[in-house]
Amino acid sequence: MRKNGAIIIPKIFLLLSGLAIFISACGGSAVAESKAALKRVTEVKVDELDTLFDKKIYFGHQSVGFNIVDGIKDILNENTDIKLNVVETKNPEDFKLPVFAHSRNGKNTKPESRIDDFVQDISGGIGNNADYAIFKFCFIDVTEKTDVENIFEYYKKSFAKLKKKYPKTTFVHVTVPLTTMQTGLKAIIKKIIGRRPFGYEDNYSRYRFNNMLLDEYRGREPVFDIAEIESTKPDGKRISYEKNGETFNALAPEYALDGGLLNETGRKYAAARLLNFLADLDGKSKK
Repeated sequence: MRKNGAIIIPKIFLLLSGLAIFISACGGSAVAESKAALKRVTEVKVDELDTLFDKKIYFGHQSVGFNIVDGIKDILNENTDIKLNVVETKNPEDFKLPVFAHSRNGKNTKPESRIDDFVQDISGGIGNNADYAIFKFCFIDVTEKTDVENIFEYYKKSFAKLKKKYPKTTFVHVTVPLTTMQTGLKAIIKKIIGRRPFGYEDNYSRYRFNNMLLDEYRGREPVFDIAEIESTKPDGKRISYEKNGETFNALAPEYALDGGLLNETGRKYAAARLLNFLADLDGKSKK
């Protein structure tokens, strides 16, 4: 508006402009902090990974496993000093030289087949030739309908036999990956009418299985806790829910591609943690 020929800027406009600048500045700061946090979680201990260069590693997996392998390849492309030979194979002949081998195991939604196929691969010539053998279920293998007690007993007995038969190979247990939880209006409506949001019961079943696995092996045999990794946001906070007085977790949206698979950040995060985990494990075995 004008007054005596001069342009008068209303106070409300000045206040709103100042608020916009403040929000923009804070938003920019938040974005910068978020990027820094994401960079931190995807970093690898490059100087410590050389302990893996002469190792023979086998990784049996399915969908999320391919995400992790892609994350390893991302890291290798960014760090040419890391000398890992990543090959999709289960051929025993490929374990004559150092290798990070990986392959599919079994069929998704059929956890027994996942275990059986891994056992068959190890028994087919990988056992005692691989320094480390890593087995991972997929999130879809454990759902609300899964009999987690029976599956875990089958898992425990199968791995006890492998460990006894192939003492030169260190077997690495992996917790079951998670999925994101349904949020937004649909989740609110479900809560109002007494229904659980999508992913709630499935993630609770994964929590139960993972608790059994951690109780059985943590502190006694190597356990790579991908469920903890996936549910921990870049700022260190965890995605948590409650049921029956218990706290369980879900996949952080920052890492999710479609609710269960991992995006580029998520796959690099999981890959970095796996490589660091294996390097630390190898360092401990030499002490």
